[in-house]
Amino acid sequence: MNEMKTANDGISVARDYYDSEEADDFYSKVWGGEDIHIGLYDTTDDIRTASRLTVERMIEKLGPLEGKQIIDLGAGYGGAARVLAGEHGARVTCLNLSEVENRRNRRLNEAAGLSDRISVVDGSFDNLPFPSECFDIAWSQDAILHAPRRDLVLHEVERVLKKGGIFAFTDPMQADAPKDAAALQPIYDRIHLPDLASIGLYRKTLKRLGFEELEVEELTHQLGRHYGRVREVMLERQEELGLDDAFVDRMGEGLGHWVKGAAEGNLAWAIMVFRKPGA
Repeated sequence: MNEMKTANDGISVARDYYDSEEADDFYSKVWGGEDIHIGLYDTTDDIRTASRLTVERMIEKLGPLEGKQIIDLGAGYGGAARVLAGEHGARVTCLNLSEVENRRNRRLNEAAGLSDRISVVDGSFDNLPFPSECFDIAWSQDAILHAPRRDLVLHEVERVLKKGGIFAFTDPMQADAPKDAAALQPIYDRIHLPDLASIGLYRKTLKRLGFEELEVEELTHQLGRHYGRVREVMLERQEELGLDDAFVDRMGEGLGHWVKGAAEGNLAWAIMVFRKPGA
């Protein structure tokens, strides 16, 4: 009962946060507009461009996508889904727990003329409202960290993927061997959960579920650069966007924990690609 209560509390905290007006303003105006995930900054300092480069890097690892059925777990505003559907011919189901983000996602899909190729479903990714073996690809960007039971998420991914299906995802994680595990506590407090996953934990759990590892591209340096850049842009645009001082102070402190954690060897971030056994 306590474990179930903790899981439900974690889901409620995430939903309430992402549904709040200040969070929606921050993510839509500062973080990048259509994408709420970590970017690649080797060729740009622009958050929106860097975020889109992550989407493109992940797509390069998947092969042809025309006609593929894809589920995007924790889809946010649906930026990746519009690339997958609009540029690569996939059919995408966005699963997300924030009603505010889902409404914006639907509006953006309609404006892009993609409502017939992208569906947006309200729900949590640890209990997917879909039949077994119905998707060719499961996709997720920096969302699974919010799940109180990440093992349930991975079990659900295994269930809904077709045999031979691909699971491609990123997630902010703790390092397999953090230099200072105690220094991660402010991050745990911020996400209202007792820990983060790690590359090793994902490998172990997915292997137990029968998945084959195709690639793990570790890019932890991008995590620190991304959170640092988001903090810079927030401060640069605070007056223009009318961001409240208390919110900026709170968000700036939180972003700083991620920057410090990456720099000190306590965090990890990677693009991970696994395949379910079968056809």
